[in-house]
Amino acid sequence: MDKRVGFIGLGIMGMPMARNLLEAGFEVVAYNRTWSKVEELVTEGAKAANSPRKVAQECPIVVTVVTDSPDVEEVVLGKDGIIEGVKPGSVVIDMSTISPKVTRYIAARLKEKGAHMLDAPVSGGQWGAIKGTLAIMVGGEAEVFERCKPVFEAMGQRISRVGSNGMGQTVKLVNQILVVGTLNAVCEALVFAAKAGANLETTISVVSGGAAASWQLENLAPRIIKGDFSPGFMVYLQQKDLRLLLETASEMNLPLPVTSLIHQMYRSLEASGEGCEGTQALVKVLERLAGVEAREK
Repeated sequence: MDKRVGFIGLGIMGMPMARNLLEAGFEVVAYNRTWSKVEELVTEGAKAANSPRKVAQECPIVVTVVTDSPDVEEVVLGKDGIIEGVKPGSVVIDMSTISPKVTRYIAARLKEKGAHMLDAPVSGGQWGAIKGTLAIMVGGEAEVFERCKPVFEAMGQRISRVGSNGMGQTVKLVNQILVVGTLNAVCEALVFAAKAGANLETTISVVSGGAAASWQLENLAPRIIKGDFSPGFMVYLQQKDLRLLLETASEMNLPLPVTSLIHQMYRSLEASGEGCEGTQALVKVLERLAGVEAREK
């Protein structure tokens, strides 16, 4: 396959993902609004482009990893956007987490130009992006997915096509329901254990070996009890995902009572200036309610 891959969005997730493409032997052509990030990647072997349009002109596959639905619309459909430079047969792979409805709209606009779109949001946070172990859920045509599989394999491990355009984003929102619900359970359990005087490290070790095991328990609980709230994924980004999730649920007239409550709990963290901390900071909301900290003694 053609080894040229465009990459737009060099943030907390995008930069390590682009680095993994370089390490896998792809020729990466990069664009980012903060130009210093592009310059940093150029020192590692990438080429620079001065607009999304230019990236699309140079590369048959373009990956986007930006923050929200309006950002993807601007990068793809806006002035000097991908759509102004895209060629028939090219593929735009959006690996952001955005609205399924907006995804389908962008895919339809690209189709008018003879180009394809895959929505391919990821799970695994910054740590998974750095290690190249992301789970990637892909919506789009099967033939296009197969063609782009080597690109995905450079960035992730569990790579699945889950349906047509918009279904990648839909499954990612399913993922987020499970992630926040499970993390809230971990946080409640730790606060309960702390209040009861249990040894937190031992407790985590014991319950991790049974039916309560989860990624959040294994990876985030040890950070919580050490007071480590550095982000693998930031609170404000999780809030964006939950907003998308609840908007989509509202369109379906679907109640999600527990997820809605956790959205409000994260809002409490944003209100107290903790929106850039890792999502495990959710425990702080419960600690404030309980008057106890779940930390190693």
